Amino acid sequence: MPKLREITDCIENFAPLSLQESYDNAGLIVGDKNMDIIGALICLDSTEEVIDEAINLGYNLIIAHHPIVFSGLKKFHGNNYVERVIIKAIKNNIAIYAAHTNLDNVKMGVNAKISEKLGLKDVKILAPMKGNLRKLVTFCPTEHADKVRQALFKAGAGNIGNYDECSFNAKGFGTFRAGDNTNAFVGNKGEQHQEKEVKIEVIVPNYSLPGVIKALIEAHPYEEVVYDVFPLENNNPQTGAGMIGKLSVPMNELDFLKYMKEKMKTGLIRHTKLLGKNIEIVAVCGGSGSFLLKDAINQKADIFITGDFKYHQFFDSDGKIIIADIGHFESEQFTKEIFYDLITTNFPTFALRFSEINTNPVNYI
Repeated sequence: MPKLREITDCIENFAPLSLQESYDNAGLIVGDKNMDIIGALICLDSTEEVIDEAINLGYNLIIAHHPIVFSGLKKFHGNNYVERVIIKAIKNNIAIYAAHTNLDNVKMGVNAKISEKLGLKDVKILAPMKGNLRKLVTFCPTEHADKVRQALFKAGAGNIGNYDECSFNAKGFGTFRAGDNTNAFVGNKGEQHQEKEVKIEVIVPNYSLPGVIKALIEAHPYEEVVYDVFPLENNNPQTGAGMIGKLSVPMNELDFLKYMKEKMKTGLIRHTKLLGKNIEIVAVCGGSGSFLLKDAINQKADIFITGDFKYHQFFDSDGKIIIADIGHFESEQFTKEIFYDLITTNFPTFALRFSEINTNPVNYI
């Protein structure tokens, strides 16, 4: 029976909380990280019906995409659905966890799942994040350089785009003099020592930096490990909003809309005027993605698929792209599969199931 912290760590290693947007409230909403978890329900929204479902099953964890609490709650009177959900969860010792925009912003997250359902290839993040990369520089004896490099790579350093184990290495020598209270790996106390060393440089996402530094210190032979960390302004192709890719075979616009309606299991598609050309390059964004329209146009997408477009925003397509609004819930419904695959891989005997409650607040006639 896993502890709650083991499950949340598993999710956060995949989708670090530091990647969530500033307005978001992803993470543990209700619960004690040390509590034993009997079973978990996966859903998009933590509603009262989902809480009741967990109670009936005897499960004590709900894993949702949307946080039930976005802003601070000052009173708990049960006057609205948010307060009622929190009160019922606490009364029944049920933990609630949410992975929201942090799951949107990882390469294998929400938008990768949409791309998979649509059969897109050569996918990449539509709007990569900037400023969340660091360069780590360290120095170690030549004969230990490979061990240190491998430790850095294993801890999450050295990934650039579709390449891994990337590093820059330069040979030189370092000098030091060991003091009386040292336990030097090489050299004699009170004497200056010169050691042939390798300068190793690697790229590290900032959310992986603590683990990478820990791995560096553990693998390095020196008593005092020297390293520098530099902030970078480079785009990070592994994190960001939306995704863009290609169809294996271009499709007629109307045929693609029908294909998308089937694959995304949506009852309604609101779209702009068809442009009379085939669809090949497809941009997607789960949830509310209107902010990415310019990115989709700039990258020559034929169609942009998302949810929550407002009336006047449809005009912004300006005859350059088709906007297809398939609905917020519909665009994110397969997010549940990400949670399921991630947790069952790491906890194969754990009681886990999809909620049977349809939490979509929008209905169609």
